Amino acid sequence: MLFWLKKAVSFWLMPLPLCVVLMAAGLLLLRSTRWPKAGPRLLITGWVLLFLLSNKQVGHTLLRPLEKQYPAQPELSTGSTLPAPLAACRAIMVLGGGHSDQAGLSSLNQLSASSLFRLAEGVRLARALPEATLIVSGPGSGPHSPTHASVLAAAAVSLGIDPRRIVQINTARDTDDEVQAVKQLLGDQTPFALVTSAWHMPRAMGLMRRAGMTPLPCPAGAVSQPSGETRARDWMFDLSGLEQSNWAIYEYLGTAWAKLQGKI
Repeated sequence: MLFWLKKAVSFWLMPLPLCVVLMAAGLLLLRSTRWPKAGPRLLITGWVLLFLLSNKQVGHTLLRPLEKQYPAQPELSTGSTLPAPLAACRAIMVLGGGHSDQAGLSSLNQLSASSLFRLAEGVRLARALPEATLIVSGPGSGPHSPTHASVLAAAAVSLGIDPRRIVQINTARDTDDEVQAVKQLLGDQTPFALVTSAWHMPRAMGLMRRAGMTPLPCPAGAVSQPSGETRARDWMFDLSGLEQSNWAIYEYLGTAWAKLQGKI
């Protein structure tokens, strides 16, 4: 029950639903005689928030404090010596990021952009660590649909990973569940590489460490790192800016909730 309540509350606090609710409430109150100023104020607030949160620079600014906390693993050249913390890892945990159930698509093409970045990093590390187990996670969207873990596993096999190296966690609904599943699977002492989106890594690391584990952060898919030059398109307003703002706000809310529960 608490899981679904958390999901419902977080949904309505995301930028697009929140702005739509504000604008809808503003429209309903435009003719109100009891609160004559409330309607225009809510309408304008909704429009301004939606406009600002759709700007790429705003999205980057919100994401950057999350993504810069943990650097990505370096290029791993064939025959070169691996960094000691990475070489010590006995497993690679790839957190779930969603997929589509569209029939006829390959497992790779079913993955969301976040999942694709995460899996690509997990496969890269698996090739550098041939003895490590690759753990993938995520439930299905319905009783008759494939689990997200199974889609990730199939995609990893299509990229050349031996299926015998892959372990699936099919019941973890969110990061909290994944933490408990990994703890049961690996225990506290087994070093492992933790792969997730760069913007999600701070919360994932906080949860893992509080649970007594010591994962190695291996972030993937960073989007907010400055390129060193200013381009006009970086100041545009579009869906990618809104998506980045959405990711950032979701993570800040998730971190706040985890801290309230004493999990971070």
